[in-house]
Formats: sequence, C-alpha cells, structure tokens
Amino acid sequence: MRAWVPSIFTSSNLMFGMLSIMSTFNGDYNLAAVYILLALVADGLDGRVARAMGVSSDFGKELDSLCDVCSFGMAPGILIYELALKDMGAVGQAAAIFFAVCGALRLARFNINTTTVTGYFMGMPIPAGGCIVATFVLSGLVVPSAVAAIGTVLFGYLMISTIRYPDFKGKGNPIAPAAAVVGVILGLAPVFISPSVQLIPFLAFFLYTMVGLVNAVYRLFVPYPA
Repeated sequence: MRAWVPSIFTSSNLMFGMLSIMSTFNGDYNLAAVYILLALVADGLDGRVARAMGVSSDFGKELDSLCDVCSFGMAPGILIYELALKDMGAVGQAAAIFFAVCGALRLARFNINTTTVTGYFMGMPIPAGGCIVATFVLSGLVVPSAVAAIGTVLFGYLMISTIRYPDFKGKGNPIAPAAAVVGVILGLAPVFISPSVQLIPFLAFFLYTMVGLVNAVYRLFVPYPA
C-alpha cells in the first residue's frame, strides 16, 4: 500500500494538468496557468516522497513522465495557443504542437539517459518549459502574436537541445561567472517592458533559461573544465 502513496502525488500532477486544459477551454487563462504551477509542486513532491518512504520504482518513473507530458507539454501548449497564437491559424497551431512534441521528446530522451547524463539536465527540463509559459500568462505581459510564436518554438527547441541546464544537485554544469552575469542581464529584460510584482515568477524561470543559454554559447569558446 505504501508504494501507492507517491503515485497519488504523481496522479495529482496529471489532475492539475487536466484542470489547466479545462480552464483554458473555459477562457480562464490565469487559473489554467495556476494549475500548471500546482502540477509543478506535485511533480516535485512525488519523487521526494518515494525516496523518503523507500518505494522508488520504474513504474513511478514512467507514470511521472506520462503525467509531465500532459501538465507541462500539452496544457501549456494549448494555453499559449488559445491566449496568443489562435489568430495565426496553422502557424499558431504548428508552434503550439511543436512545443508539446518537444516536451515528449525531451522526456523520452531523459528516461533513456538517466545513467549516462548526470550532474546536469541535457536540454531545459519540461517542467521549466511548461512553467515559463504559465508564468508568462500570469505576468500580464502582452506581446505580438509573432513574438509569442517565436518564443513558444524557442522554448520547445531548448527542451530538446543539448544545452546543459543546472539540476542544482550535481557538478556537471559549472556556470561561468561571465555567462551568469550576461544571462542575468538578459533575463531581467522583461522588467523594462512591464515592471510589476506579478512579473517575478516569470523572471525566475526566464533567468534560468537565459543563464543556461548564455553559458552554452560561452562554452563554445571556453570548454568545460576536465
């Protein structure tokens, strides 16, 4: 019976993902975004609970990935489409679908690389990708549809890229100080567009994205330490 406890948290992740999609269909975009963030909380708890109880399993890992596809791939893809891409027709549809597909590919690669990629994430984690969409919606930022489409495709690509993103547990991705400074400067750019308290959650995920991206460019010229 104890083995099912972590699965309850994992299933809650999926539940919040479904509620997000339903809220989007009902036109309540802010609530849809909040559900994605709640899915992140559930996603963060399931693994910790499983390890604390000593009941980690392959079943739990597979269930987690399936739930993540919904909550951080499909739900944010549908949300950004309805909010900002719908008027673009097939182009908007393609951008939203690309985001969701990249999320699924990201998870598939993660599952088969768990023993070979350690100390960092290869590509931006799908929860970060989903939450950057959710926090963008909550931020109140308004951008042209073309910019939203480009951002959606870019964040989708970052998930399937080989860029090293910190996992905050390992040492396989040392962030160069110069790259960190430039990344933070670029990551704070939205403040100059619309400075507000509700922008803070979006900045947290955007900073993470930009620091990893800038560090990857820096490492093209200065390789990682041996």
